[in-house]
Amino acid sequence: MDFTPLGRLKTIDAFRDYLLECDGEVDCDTELEGADGPLGQPIQIKHHDGSTRTVGNRFCVHPMEGWDATESGSPTEQTLRRWRRFGESGAKLIWGGEAFAVQRDGRANPNQLYLNPETDTRADLAKLLSEVKTAHGNADDLLVGLQLTHSGRFSRPDGPMRPLIVEQNPLLAEKYSLPADTHVLTDGELREIRDNMIKAACLAADVGFDFVDVKACHGYLAHELLGARTRGGSYGGSFENRTRFFREEVEGVRSERPHLLIGCRFSITDLVPHEADSESNLGVPMDYTAPWIHGFGIDPSNPLEPDWTEPVALLKLAQSLGACMANLTIGSPYWCPHVQRPAAYPPSDGYTPPRDPLYEVIRHIKTVREMKSRVPGLPLVGSGYSYLGHYLPFVAQNQVRSRGVDFVGLGRSTLSYHDMPADVLAGRELKKKIFCRTLSDCTTGPRNGMISGCFPLDPYYKEMPEAKVVKGIRTAATKARKA
Repeated sequence: MDFTPLGRLKTIDAFRDYLLECDGEVDCDTELEGADGPLGQPIQIKHHDGSTRTVGNRFCVHPMEGWDATESGSPTEQTLRRWRRFGESGAKLIWGGEAFAVQRDGRANPNQLYLNPETDTRADLAKLLSEVKTAHGNADDLLVGLQLTHSGRFSRPDGPMRPLIVEQNPLLAEKYSLPADTHVLTDGELREIRDNMIKAACLAADVGFDFVDVKACHGYLAHELLGARTRGGSYGGSFENRTRFFREEVEGVRSERPHLLIGCRFSITDLVPHEADSESNLGVPMDYTAPWIHGFGIDPSNPLEPDWTEPVALLKLAQSLGACMANLTIGSPYWCPHVQRPAAYPPSDGYTPPRDPLYEVIRHIKTVREMKSRVPGLPLVGSGYSYLGHYLPFVAQNQVRSRGVDFVGLGRSTLSYHDMPADVLAGRELKKKIFCRTLSDCTTGPRNGMISGCFPLDPYYKEMPEAKVVKGIRTAATKARKA
């Protein structure tokens, strides 16, 4: 693929010209204003009881898993270090820390944190929360949440895939070689998972977390339910049924712990699954038949384009149920990673992005702007910024200034340059050499049974033996794609 790497654009003015050339509706600032500028401004988050909480700035840390908990689901020193660095980041909104599975069979990997009835999960969560708050210092205007998850179709509690699906999806079945008789979760099984979600939320509240993320994104169970049009029973078919699991979860949490804030991370629109072209290795849509009735927030007649009808309805539903904010992303890292996680280099099992990744960043930005215009009053977190490298804060400042987004979410970029928000707000010189380069090593590691971390740029991970292995895998994959 032929596109301009952002590293070739040596000045902010050159970057801005290129950005505007790509899309004249998305702009960036050319100077950073620090704590006195848009990114340093506090914002009020409204609880469903009418009270408010102040969040001290507009930086948000996305949930970042390390695949480094123990087999029993407890944090290791590597897990604690990551949470400690979240606290040191300077961001005032810590969105879930990382995904916390509500039962063992819903883990996305054998080393994911989870609600284990045989261990002291309360003490484990207390350790994580303490690491964030102690490292952060003054926590009066800090908001820390816990993301609740069940991986559903992408469950791997023992390593190999152990899919727990909510409907048959022919393209995903083909992509992952699932047998036709793969078990579809019953309504009763879904209610058991829902109850564990509520139980985990209660535990988070009792430990002292400010909010929980009722997660429905990235192809995991609650997200797949949103698009389960072919499912029968109480949790599929109509929009009312497809949102029932989410609705019951939020209502259950509110009933059991009324003081707990509730956030929601949504894949607010999907994309038909993609695969690597056999000749070019570029990501291309799998061969689908229209109308495509799977997925959420897509146009059935053209599943490469969004249909905003149900996404808007979902955000309004969340707002009516008392959710205080929403964190928006697109699609899934499993079947459309070039959109969900714009990157210059794909992970070892990925495909080459079919177009300049900057266009996917723009897609994220414009999606959030669209939702803000249609659902006013609900604070929104944006995603997809890491690809921007050292131009990230300039775009972020502009988007907050223009009210296109309320919080700028930081994912992979926190692994390489964890305290970038603090440097931006303090007006310090930015460390350009450690901005995320989207080499995807943090994904290649886990996809090959190793931990996740920034092996190229974080000295802590750079010294590990896994660093050489991951680099070797990346190099081999790059050569294979070019062959």
